[in-house]
Amino acid sequence: DVQLQASGGGLVQAGGSLRLSCVASGFKFDDYVIGWFRQAPGKEREGVQCISSTGGSGNLLQSAKGRFTISSDNEKNTVYLQMNNLKPEDSAVYYCAKGPFCAHYHGTYTDWGQGTQVTVSS
Repeated sequence: DVQLQASGGGLVQAGGSLRLSCVASGFKFDDYVIGWFRQAPGKEREGVQCISSTGGSGNLLQSAKGRFTISSDNEKNTVYLQMNNLKPEDSAVYYCAKGPFCAHYHGTYTDWGQGTQVTVSS
């Protein structure tokens, strides 16, 4: 079974940092892209960043540029999202998802993790 286990969320003050992890299993990691998405209450799910096993990455969210960095450890089948200079508007549940290619549209991704809550206080 495909599994995506997201972790690393928490409560942090504005300006702080968090590193999210997504451990993937049940599929050939090299053949897919992993994307990070987020969803705040009452808002649509939006793409943050995505990465392929070859290291090619895409930024899907303008406000994440320069603050968030996606990376992967292929030996551990794990994708990370380093988030720096966090702002209250970054508060959301963050999900990792598996897809055939990097895309903004969440429907492109076929499997999703359970999400991890990020709360940024002002």
